[in-house]
Amino acid sequence: MTTLFIATICILLLVAYIFDLSASITKIPSVILLLLLGWTTQQLCTFFDVALPDFSSILPILGTLGLILIVLDGSLELQLNRSKLPLLKSSFLMAIFPLLIVALGIAFYFYYTQEVSFKNALTNVIPLCVISSAIAIPTVKNFSKYTQEFIIYESSLSDILGVLFFNFIALNAVISLQTVGMFFLQLLLIILVSVLSIFILSYLLNRIDHHIKYVPLILIVILIYVVSKEMHLPALVFILLFGLFLSNIDELARFKSIRLLKPNSLKAEIQKFKEIVIEATFLIRALFFILFGFLIKTEDVFNSQTIVWSTSIVMLIFIIRYLFLKMLKVTQASIVYIAPRGLITVLLFLSIKPADALPLFNNALIIQVILLSTLFMMFGLMFTKKEVEPILPNAIEQSE
Repeated sequence: MTTLFIATICILLLVAYIFDLSASITKIPSVILLLLLGWTTQQLCTFFDVALPDFSSILPILGTLGLILIVLDGSLELQLNRSKLPLLKSSFLMAIFPLLIVALGIAFYFYYTQEVSFKNALTNVIPLCVISSAIAIPTVKNFSKYTQEFIIYESSLSDILGVLFFNFIALNAVISLQTVGMFFLQLLLIILVSVLSIFILSYLLNRIDHHIKYVPLILIVILIYVVSKEMHLPALVFILLFGLFLSNIDELARFKSIRLLKPNSLKAEIQKFKEIVIEATFLIRALFFILFGFLIKTEDVFNSQTIVWSTSIVMLIFIIRYLFLKMLKVTQASIVYIAPRGLITVLLFLSIKPADALPLFNNALIIQVILLSTLFMMFGLMFTKKEVEPILPNAIEQSE
């Protein structure tokens, strides 16, 4: 049985690798194929009456590891300089305002029509309003560099802001000036922790002379994230800042404190570290979505009681997105479709306390929103011509 299990995992991951290789040709996001692969495996296990343990408890673990690695992988690709400011501004606005508008709008609707508390309604809605960087970032890897940067910034910021917003609402029984003050104190604390941790990790990255050095550093990064999260700090901020620091070491080399880290020799280590992160990200991401697909119940996908709600929510998400992109003068049509829900939605949904959970926001609704938003992205990109021009006119001026 052990041999069969190991062989099956290897085959599934090799198939996932083929999906990743073929995504640019088929235009089908690999996550759709991974979910289908997981669901098919479940059906085969049921058909052949294969007894397997309950894997549901593993999903949050893989999801957390995947979130850390995906945000780190994405931030390692980003370059910060003056020419990027219009892009950063637009992606930040796209990450925060659609999130707030959709979440608050749906929460108010349920508050006034379903006789539930506004806090509970908002807690249940927020997971549906966060873009999944786990799906969005791999989707644009063959797009223009400008599009990649926009989506990486937007989806990573959406993850971070979504988690911050969710924790602020879910963990505070009462929203007051005191809780707002505590929130900003936590944000300041994680920035201080990040600065100290980044210097230590960068020093270790350049100084460790052992043949095993990158895996221990990744484990330390995960450990800092987990401990920070346990202390209710916005831990994803650390992951984003760490990745941005490493990817922009050349820009930062002009500061005396950074030169102490010997940035010239550090660059070679950063490249090797990045390669390890990319490999690990693929592995954890593939395992998460295969397992998620394996755990999907067919009746949840076709649940008639939630399909109207899930369709309405997805339509609202993309309508608001379209309008905001128009306001920001983002001209690249493909950007409109890249707002899938996925890994972070599942993680936040699983974090809701049973006492705060609303009956409508169940497994079926979450699964349908994830599938519908991803399918909408897939078909939208299939029938949209990719532009290569920069999205924002201001960015063109800056580059010139």
